[in-house]
Amino acid sequence: MDSPEVTFTLAYLVFAVCFVFTPNEFYSAGLTVQNLLSGWLGSEDAAFVPYHLRRTSATLLCHSLLPLGYYMGMCFAASEKQLYSPGQASEAWQLFLLLAVSLPLASCTLIYYWSWDKWTRHPLAQTLALYALPQSGWQAVASSINMEFRRIDKFATGAPGARVIVTDTWVMKVTTYRVHVAQQQDVHLTVTESRQHDLSPDSNLPVQLLTIRVASSSPAMQPFDIRLNSAEYGELCEKLHAPIRSAAHVVIHQSLGDLFLETFASLVEVNPTYSVPSNQELEACIGCMQTRASVKLVKTCQEPAVGECQQCYCRPMWCLTCMGKWFASRQDPQRPDTWLASRVPCPTCRARFCILDVCCIR
Repeated sequence: MDSPEVTFTLAYLVFAVCFVFTPNEFYSAGLTVQNLLSGWLGSEDAAFVPYHLRRTSATLLCHSLLPLGYYMGMCFAASEKQLYSPGQASEAWQLFLLLAVSLPLASCTLIYYWSWDKWTRHPLAQTLALYALPQSGWQAVASSINMEFRRIDKFATGAPGARVIVTDTWVMKVTTYRVHVAQQQDVHLTVTESRQHDLSPDSNLPVQLLTIRVASSSPAMQPFDIRLNSAEYGELCEKLHAPIRSAAHVVIHQSLGDLFLETFASLVEVNPTYSVPSNQELEACIGCMQTRASVKLVKTCQEPAVGECQQCYCRPMWCLTCMGKWFASRQDPQRPDTWLASRVPCPTCRARFCILDVCCIR
């Protein structure tokens, strides 16, 4: 393949992936379906349901046009292949063109089917119809959602491609191609999974992400999962009318301190271990007096005479949890992004140490 062809292929592949799975940079530059077609889509705040009826349809159509856009670009990037004349192109490119044309045609057909009879056949409209009273239609349910979404007391979080919205009556998840809707009085929420990340890409802080299964008592409603930061879990519970159940293996850390202790312990576990001399007996932790001392401060981050950290000669007197609490207590509450890289004095001899110097006892 010629260099222009390779360059265009790689560049278009990156563009297509970013256009479908939109990163923050594309949102900042306005390269999204919502921004490019904002004049036709209207305002989400003014009419939530009509906005997403149009947005999901427009997103499907725009994404289906990406293969055709690649073919048209290759007509210029690889002009020697004569792609502008499909009859002279190779069979492989003819099949690709057929696929590239079929996708938007199929999308247009599906969108036309959805929009028939004022969007009654759209998946979102059909979901809302399940909650409509016998004497009314899905439009009445849509009006209720539109009104509640305009209120400032709603709970909203998540990335644009996986937003979670909770109003007084509804639990909703907005994805790229679909909007999941469930009525609060009919749902059961269960925390099914929690994932701990040592660093968040947005804030350089430890973060715990919770996965909550939203299941309706109605068999016609398909369950869906929502994901959110554990720090927002309390705010979510305040907005919900029913309690959230948790799986037996899930531990929720709602405060930054809890998250830091979890991260502190996971980082210490990968540090070198410390072997206690055979003639030394471990005593109870002087911090909690509940468990035996389990960590020892040994300078391992750098050479003994290099850096700000110092060698601690104290015998093991602290458990891992209490040492983590001591480390957290010496931090600036206004600068949590510096906690993991900071240095604090030993609680006994005041020798400065960092997380890399905390060694578990074996």
